[in-house]
Amino acid sequence: MGQTSFIHSDHGVLFAEGVSLESIAKQFSTPTYIYSKNTLIQTFESFKKGLLKTDHLICFAVKSNSNIAILNLFAGLGAGFDIVSGGELERVIFAGGDPQKIVFSGVGKTESEISAALKANILCFNVESRSELMRIQGVAEKINIKAPISIRVNPDVDAKTHAKISTGKKEDKFGIPISRAREVYAMAARLPGLEVVGIDVHIGSQLTDLAPYGVAYEKVAELTELLRADGHDIRRLDLGGGLGIPYESNNHHPPSPEDYCALIAEKVGHLGCEIEIEPGRFIAGNAGVFVSEVIYVKQGEDREFLIVDGAMNDLIRPAMYDAHHDIVPIQAPAAGTEYQAYDVVGPVCESGDTFAKGRALAPLKAGDLIAFRSAGAYGAVMASEYNTRPLVPEVMVKGDQFAVIRPRPSLEDIINRDIIPQWH
Repeated sequence: MGQTSFIHSDHGVLFAEGVSLESIAKQFSTPTYIYSKNTLIQTFESFKKGLLKTDHLICFAVKSNSNIAILNLFAGLGAGFDIVSGGELERVIFAGGDPQKIVFSGVGKTESEISAALKANILCFNVESRSELMRIQGVAEKINIKAPISIRVNPDVDAKTHAKISTGKKEDKFGIPISRAREVYAMAARLPGLEVVGIDVHIGSQLTDLAPYGVAYEKVAELTELLRADGHDIRRLDLGGGLGIPYESNNHHPPSPEDYCALIAEKVGHLGCEIEIEPGRFIAGNAGVFVSEVIYVKQGEDREFLIVDGAMNDLIRPAMYDAHHDIVPIQAPAAGTEYQAYDVVGPVCESGDTFAKGRALAPLKAGDLIAFRSAGAYGAVMASEYNTRPLVPEVMVKGDQFAVIRPRPSLEDIINRDIIPQWH
């Protein structure tokens, strides 16, 4: 699914739905993130359509984009939420999310986070280790609340994705080896503070091939039958997320939600379980762009640098994952324009502050605006204030309306957070 809500108008200006990105940049300055409400809704609904005939819950992966306005939008659409921290729990509840539709993932849940989640009456904990089992048991006993749990199994499946976002191989830090699952489930069943309800699996992010999912889900189906034979009431399967999006403008598109959901039905549909999935990137990724302004064009020894006001602290994916984002000018070039190669870099004093090398772009000059496509997920949510650069504002567009949903903090706000001790 492409960015149908981000298109150049008849006059060549890039629009988000009914609003020009130029007008948004003028009002809120750059760099800035801009989201299309229409695209967020469309992508979420595509999963609902695919799972229509299945008892299911679509849990938006909050880590992909945790803006309160976006979480509120999904809450209104009946979404569940996949969280990985106590902070995300608070965000979801504040945004109007139903705690009974929250699943709590993550390898390092603290006692205070577990306690808060139990008191909020969340749907389920996805448990990552024997140690975590005992921790949840202890907290549940202390506050006299039974904890619903699924155990995350590691199926040792290579998702064929970037090493830093692979989660389902035996050397990854996530889950319990599937070969040891039965003994861990037996242990969990003996703990009075726990209620075993399901199985959790997640093999990675930005998957562009359904085959690894198929292998993992077959293993989950086999495990479900074994655990039921052992006497466990397995009634939920959390199948994770990770479906990829097209980051490049070519003809190679990842599988659709419809194909993904058909695979789920094929591999585990016969088990009669509620199916939970945790899409994040697929829903939010192509719903957002990152807009930046060219500061300088600099001639190097053997290359030309395009120096922009966005930086690695604003959009870290290229620096962290060598990730590709299509870069397009806000003002489309005239037909027949000859492109040239640029190294697109930011102003931060790190060589890693590089968005692209040798990228073919229409000639650009200082003051021109560019947009990084597919920046709605793992963009603003991963931003920092490195170099005392204020966090990038976020703007949402609906039709011909737009509003800031996270303002840019002032330098005064940033500086006043620090405290000089009296004894200094």
